[in-house]
Amino acid sequence: MIVVTGATGNVGRALVELLVAAGEDVVGVARHAPDGGLPGGAAFRAGDLGDPGGLKEVFAGGDAAFLLVAGDDPAAVVDAARSAGVRRLVLLSSQGAGTRPDAYAHAVAYEQAVRASGLAWTVLRPGGFASNAFQWAEGVRAARTVAAPFGDVALPAVHPADLAEAAAVVLRGDAHAGQVYELTGGEALTPRERVRVLADVLGEPVRYVEQSRAEAAEQLARFMPPPVLEATLGILGAPTGHERTPAPDLARLLGRPPRTFADWAAANADAFR
Repeated sequence: MIVVTGATGNVGRALVELLVAAGEDVVGVARHAPDGGLPGGAAFRAGDLGDPGGLKEVFAGGDAAFLLVAGDDPAAVVDAARSAGVRRLVLLSSQGAGTRPDAYAHAVAYEQAVRASGLAWTVLRPGGFASNAFQWAEGVRAARTVAAPFGDVALPAVHPADLAEAAAVVLRGDAHAGQVYELTGGEALTPRERVRVLADVLGEPVRYVEQSRAEAAEQLARFMPPPVLEATLGILGAPTGHERTPAPDLARLLGRPPRTFADWAAANADAFR
């Protein structure tokens, strides 16, 4: 049985669907049961990685577990999984754990706990998500306008569906223990270019307005703690050469090129109409 934490989220829900379709016995974990249940009738268990005291029951019966970087005590989360009999862990971490470990200390702590678990482990390090463009939806719907900083800095955003597919490959295979995979999209696009893609998908002009760094910081501060905010602005505005460059791991895992931002925009166009 495979236990998927974050089963109602951007990656987890798609991962549950893929695993069920592949014939796996799946338990999806989230704080609250989703309306209509999980895809494919997968079993649901209520659990919170921020409250590891009750997680042993959540992981019970699981052979493998998909973990998010969530909660303040990664060692306790990993211990609960191990105590429940889980033998393999797949962690969805962050590219920043490798490129900016001081700023992404929480992801680094999770990776360290997984590595020290004594279990078979695999770490997935995604770059920025294509779905971060959802933050533009309100402005596009209201005024066909996107306000974003660093309009000419290109980054290879990854489609969440590709992350789910990669996680399914790793969870169902035996050849990935001890591996760290960096998962990005296959093309680096600037915000200005992504807005043009979105306009093409919608069939209407969408205006790009470049924010200053300070304006972007004020907006992000509503939902990001200061260290993560600064690291995020650093990646968006002054990425390293490594962060700018599409990584090959996703194509190797999937046996095909990664989905594009245009693919993501087409699949989610209704959110911007």
